[in-house]
Amino acid sequence: MTRTSGAILGELEPTEPVTHDAPASGVRAKGKVVEDLASHPAWLRLKAAASALRPMQSQDGSVAKNRPAAARHVNAIRAELPTFAGIFPHDAAYLAALDVDLARWADGGFGIPDFLDSLQEFQPQRDRIDGLRHLVLFPMYTQNGSSDRLVEAILIEVIWPGFIDALQSGDYSNALFVPIRFIDFTDGYDTNSAVLFPETVAMREVPRFTWGAIFADREAARFRRVVRAASEITKLQLPDDAARMLDDQALTEQAFVMWDLIHDRTHMRGDLPFDPFMIKQRMPFFLYSLEELRCDLTAYREAVKLEASDDPATAEHAKLVQYAVIFDRIFRFAITGTRVRNYDGLGGQLLFAWLHQHHVLHWTDTQLTIDWPEVPAVVVALSDAINDLYWHSIDRPKVSHWLAAYDLVAATLTPHPASRWAVRDLPLDGPPKGYTDAVLDDEFPLSMFYEALGKKMATVIESTAGITAAHG
Repeated sequence: MTRTSGAILGELEPTEPVTHDAPASGVRAKGKVVEDLASHPAWLRLKAAASALRPMQSQDGSVAKNRPAAARHVNAIRAELPTFAGIFPHDAAYLAALDVDLARWADGGFGIPDFLDSLQEFQPQRDRIDGLRHLVLFPMYTQNGSSDRLVEAILIEVIWPGFIDALQSGDYSNALFVPIRFIDFTDGYDTNSAVLFPETVAMREVPRFTWGAIFADREAARFRRVVRAASEITKLQLPDDAARMLDDQALTEQAFVMWDLIHDRTHMRGDLPFDPFMIKQRMPFFLYSLEELRCDLTAYREAVKLEASDDPATAEHAKLVQYAVIFDRIFRFAITGTRVRNYDGLGGQLLFAWLHQHHVLHWTDTQLTIDWPEVPAVVVALSDAINDLYWHSIDRPKVSHWLAAYDLVAATLTPHPASRWAVRDLPLDGPPKGYTDAVLDDEFPLSMFYEALGKKMATVIESTAGITAAHG
């Protein structure tokens, strides 16, 4: 669920004009058009070889046994790369470097893989053209999927509608952001993972990352399935625009692209506590929850502004983004995943409770209702509260910031009865590690409403693992 973050890197190279109204049937503007790439013989052979290689790998990506067989699978993958270089000439440098990395890995005895050279040649952010396709193959782990660095092969297609190009070229620049959809994938993506991040690749050193890709088709398909079921269970009458999203995958994909574009760039914008993620530092999970929610609520409040745009496509999708943020957060995020430090789940709980306690969301007579005209002001008020917390953070010590963040959440959500944080039974004279260790795995348990909803929705939530547009 976590979206990519990073600094804005500058201007992109110009791209050719393209049509933006529907998913591409093939590669547009660059490369050879292949109508049904998922059934292309070269892809089927490459995918089969990668799938056969994966069970031979250890968690770190190395191969300890049956190396001759592993070498045969690597050679089978390499044999298909020239075909893909012909289909995707825009990726020729990457595919050539990939061939070298594969050969070096095999010739070196299949130790811990190092694909830094090919990773640095793969630069999808340079050509954000609607319908442009890529083959991506790396030893990598998949977020919300698998922690093992196994070979993954993915066929992807860029989603870049015209109104997104205009937003990105204007006030919402984000040179790193690459929205994509699945064409086909190996088993590591038959999971909940909806991101393709360079930092997940096995490599000898960490470079400066220049892109982050999000599968808008998976996000949209999950949204449509979950919201349809949740609205039926809670008897929520959806607004017409929101209901339209449930019947239109392409429309919903584009709304998610707009949401993700703004969310992603927000991680490095605003009055921040120096680094909101405190990279490589342990901290209480509710701080990650607030950061992700801050970015989503910024996308919401910007969408409220953009709803008044003179561009009809921008205005239309801005309205849909508002529904997407609320429904994805309160219906999917809150009850997806385990209760072990689930920071996205906590953010969904917080938004729901905030809306309820500000009297714009009602659970009365076993029916959910929402006062939509009053919702924007209430959502923006929660955004303001988090922004105010961040603004004060620059003048506070780290632990004091943590305590203030906890109080913000606890003012709306009830902590676990055994919480040491709630009664400040904390090592106030000790290092920050003691504070983090004192946070319960489920510091803010689900409400009775969510316990009941979670049981009714469990099968639906489970069914979204591996979902794509074709299943939505």
